[in-house]
Amino acid sequence: MACAGTGVALFGGTSVLLTACGGCNKEGMMDMGGAATEVVEGAFDAMLPVPPTMPATAATLSAQRTTAGVFKGKTSSVSGYQSGGILGSTLTATKGDTVNAVFQNNLNEASNLHWHGLLTPANMDGHPKDVAQPGGSLTYAFPVVNRAGTYWYHPHPDMKTAKQAYEGLAGFFLVTDAEEQALGLPSGEYDLPLVIQDKRADSNGNFSYSPDMTDMMNGLLGESVLVNGVHSPFAEVVARTYRLRLLNGSNGRIYNLALSNGEAFILIGSDGGLLAAPEAVTAILLAPGERADVLVSFAGQAVGSEVFLESKTFDGGEYQGKQAFSILKFKVAESSTNSFEIPAVLSGYALLPEASATRSRSFDISNGGGHGGHGGGMMAMHNIGGKSYDESRIDETITAGATELWTFDNTEGIDPHPMHLHGALFQVLDRTGGRGQVFPHEKGWKDTVLAMPGEKVRVIAAFGQEKGVFVFHCHNLEHEDSGMMLQMEIN
Repeated sequence: MACAGTGVALFGGTSVLLTACGGCNKEGMMDMGGAATEVVEGAFDAMLPVPPTMPATAATLSAQRTTAGVFKGKTSSVSGYQSGGILGSTLTATKGDTVNAVFQNNLNEASNLHWHGLLTPANMDGHPKDVAQPGGSLTYAFPVVNRAGTYWYHPHPDMKTAKQAYEGLAGFFLVTDAEEQALGLPSGEYDLPLVIQDKRADSNGNFSYSPDMTDMMNGLLGESVLVNGVHSPFAEVVARTYRLRLLNGSNGRIYNLALSNGEAFILIGSDGGLLAAPEAVTAILLAPGERADVLVSFAGQAVGSEVFLESKTFDGGEYQGKQAFSILKFKVAESSTNSFEIPAVLSGYALLPEASATRSRSFDISNGGGHGGHGGGMMAMHNIGGKSYDESRIDETITAGATELWTFDNTEGIDPHPMHLHGALFQVLDRTGGRGQVFPHEKGWKDTVLAMPGEKVRVIAAFGQEKGVFVFHCHNLEHEDSGMMLQMEIN
């Protein structure tokens, strides 16, 4: 953002004062790094909850203000898709099913549902304009065409996404298919969906959404890391192999996930489903919106031993990755004779050759220069290619069924940007600058990819036959709500 005068912008119902910057980087972008919020670990003495499941073919999700036991011994005011609980049920479906989900909006502001990673008709995708007003409802009906994988749902109203997701509105959407079922992967109680989020709570355990200028520039980071809606929980496990479905559901925080005992994750899937083959990795850098599907073996661990899921330090620009902290404690409570054998081959899918692309597009996400236009003429703080979100403008036009090369260029940026496409999945081709490589969890099909400061990431995207208007944006939700989102029309 160029150095400018003073103004006030409204984000998610919160007024944020925009002042002339005291120091800018070499390109004139506002440098609001400040001191990052440090994580405060809990006692890891609260049991990890596992969200109940609900068939996506007959689902009802009622967004509402309610209360939940997020912090041990306290009752927090939260949002959830049911009374008495944060988050929502895990929706389950088999490829080929037809989703039938009723969304009831019991909030005091407009909301909707976006089916993150699922390929849906445009009018079912949860476009920011397609919302239910307070007291209203929406019915979502669409076929499940995605392969088996870990998808999720969350609100997507313009300038309110960050607030509503932060207050507790999100849930898993798990798809299975015959290919996955034939592998005999851990299931039932040995298949744990884990959504990781951070909150900034007061002494009563409440976390109202009140971002300041630094939060809007960098993404809101909280001191309390939750898993499945509980701060610093523990899970009792059997000494055998588990499947962990890891979802970064935070507004802005990136996690460098690892196990405290140094053991490897066996990576089996990413955003868009299973990889071709398993791969052992000791750490996974997971940005907001991204998922990683892993196998973790507790076999050989003595009963009573403890292993932590933790986030290690990393180079995350000026604001992220400075601190290591624990997230979830696993307590080995029981021995087991189970001897799961990891399949050598997981899935068969075609790699998209670069030559198959019919068009190339490049998007500057460095956020240099001035912005404007989003929020009824208020000053926007983030953009894509110098443009901020405008519902009345189509930014890109794409042919249905096309394969295209997209480049997200953050070479001059100072902030990480996890870029997310609606209406398409993609494969990551390469990364230049910065970390300079494609990582194991970026193989296979993706819907979100992280471009760190100094990086340029190229992807090859496969657009479906569903026609209409979709959005693409940064999945740092403060960035999204402050303008870093554009529209594309598939025709």
